[in-house]
Amino acid sequence: MTGPVATTITTTINGAEHRIDRADGRMLLDVLRDDLGLTGAKYGCGMAQCGACTVLVDGRPARACVLRTGRVAGRNITTLEGLAEPDGRLHPVQQAFLECEGAQCGYCLNGMVMTTLALLADTPAPTEAEIRDALRHNLCRCGTHTEIIASARRAAELMGDRNA
Repeated sequence: MTGPVATTITTTINGAEHRIDRADGRMLLDVLRDDLGLTGAKYGCGMAQCGACTVLVDGRPARACVLRTGRVAGRNITTLEGLAEPDGRLHPVQQAFLECEGAQCGYCLNGMVMTTLALLADTPAPTEAEIRDALRHNLCRCGTHTEIIASARRAAELMGDRNA
């Protein structure tokens, strides 16, 4: 019996090209956290149900806990760490969550921020119903839902100011 053939993929993570060995079929979340030290995406449920592991793949939200590395070959991945400016200034969505206290324990924060960012890319001025719909699959166990909605609204304002 022979072992798996070692294969390598190339992908872009937060603007930098990375070669990833995927011989063992690891999940993207494990590569991000264990190999690259990008710990913004959290392991929550391991079943793509809670949203704590959300990253953007080509601008769309994806659950890194169930996404095999082979599926991201040649794709652009953005993690929470890739949002801030090189000079340390927060991305407007991060700033909005900070201003509106959209996190309590912070565990769901990654998914809320990344999903809000994707929403605002498609819908720059979302209604509350659109925000709730976009975030409906991201779970917050602390009950900061009111602050999360306010944070998404504020993020839309800040993004609008930035693009004006």
